[in-house]
Amino acid sequence: MNNRSKWLWIEPITGSRKRSNFFWACILFLGSLGFFLVGISSYFGENLIPLLSSQEILFVPQGIVMCFYGIAGLFISSYLWCTILFDVGSGYNKFDKRKGIVCLFRWGFPGKNRRIFPRFLMKDIQMIKMEIQEGISPRRVLYMEIKGRQDIPLARTGDNLNLREIEQKAAESARFLRVSIEGF
Repeated sequence: MNNRSKWLWIEPITGSRKRSNFFWACILFLGSLGFFLVGISSYFGENLIPLLSSQEILFVPQGIVMCFYGIAGLFISSYLWCTILFDVGSGYNKFDKRKGIVCLFRWGFPGKNRRIFPRFLMKDIQMIKMEIQEGISPRRVLYMEIKGRQDIPLARTGDNLNLREIEQKAAESARFLRVSIEGF
């Protein structure tokens, strides 16, 4: 949902709270918990998981390795759950023609720099860039080129927009900002 008028355009950016992130965080948590429980049950010689016989798994080396993989997976899973909980990467792009300012707001991890809020003058925006790479892992990103600074992405780099959507978004942005579009 974009809030757009003649002078002001606010575009919300989705963060880490996506169905796919919830799915992978749950799968990773359950899988790593399973590995950890099998490794621990091989140490105690008891079945902590009712459907699995852990008597056949020796604690040294298989049980230790399964415990290690389980703990590593639990750490990665907790990192994913933290990004979901804090909705890292969400925010908005605000283009204000009256004030001549562009504000990009994003949420980061908790701490001193949780709020990421760069501001730029509209007159310093040189162009809108589209990066399109096809192949096994396609990459489609929309950038804003600003005088004297590096290119700034206008959307999450993980958003896989199709070709039509990114072209339409680039055209809308360039039309509103009155700059050119470049593709590479």
